[in-house]
Amino acid sequence: MDMNRRKFLQVSGAGLVGSSLVALGFSPTAALAQTRQFKLARTTETRSTCPYCSVSCGLVIYTLGDKAKNVKPTIVHIEGDPDHPVNRGTLCPKGAGVMDMIQSPNRVLHPQVREPGSKDWKRISWDEALTRVAKHMKADRDANLIKTNAAGVTVNRWNSTALLVSSAASNESGYLTVKVARGLGMVALDTQARI
Repeated sequence: MDMNRRKFLQVSGAGLVGSSLVALGFSPTAALAQTRQFKLARTTETRSTCPYCSVSCGLVIYTLGDKAKNVKPTIVHIEGDPDHPVNRGTLCPKGAGVMDMIQSPNRVLHPQVREPGSKDWKRISWDEALTRVAKHMKADRDANLIKTNAAGVTVNRWNSTALLVSSAASNESGYLTVKVARGLGMVALDTQARI
């Protein structure tokens, strides 16, 4: 097509008129007028903390379900909490992927144990898991507690077990965790903030 100045103005003018008619509603096909339903309209909003690192960003979790006795709510959306003083609504890539972690089919939901010499994991109850942990800790403490040092001064040190304290916990629960660990004699304490 041979394009000169006059032809260019005619083609662009026709395009402008045609697009203006479409923008004003003169469309060659019928359009359906329908409002879209807001996806969070019937959800319950729950505030939580991101489980990944020690920054402890705030999350808003939206669940869908009518809170009836036998209805299991499902999480439909997770976003950063704009009212949280740490992240003010923003999330890192790991925090933005929390919903994928929650809904993963590989997520471990129950305590499991692998007995010595076995290759298979077996599911146990929470009571059994906590009892086993307490028994192992007591046996290790009884075997390895150093009551006095070389000078005869009481020290009550338990050097063979360490505790990793959650950095996402509040000041009060962190204080109580350290008090319990120190009361048991644990010397090696750390938080996930340093990992």
